[in-house]
Amino acid sequence: MEIKVSVDKDLCIGTGNCAFFAPEVFEIGDDAQARVLDPEARPIEEVIWAAEQCPIRAIRVWRDGTQIV
Repeated sequence: MEIKVSVDKDLCIGTGNCAFFAPEVFEIGDDAQARVLDPEARPIEEVIWAAEQCPIRAIRVWRDGTQIV
């Protein structure tokens, strides 16, 4: 299973929800923007949950080429 995760830097406001719920997958950088560390560091369900916690929906998750979030 191929997992791809991206953060739209134009939308991200750095709330840190993603990094709180999946710290092995996301971090907030010095620029106050979320970044993806390792999309496969947590089970896909946890990555989806963390992405869904973004209040402005700046995170996209794909599994095997199909967008989930």
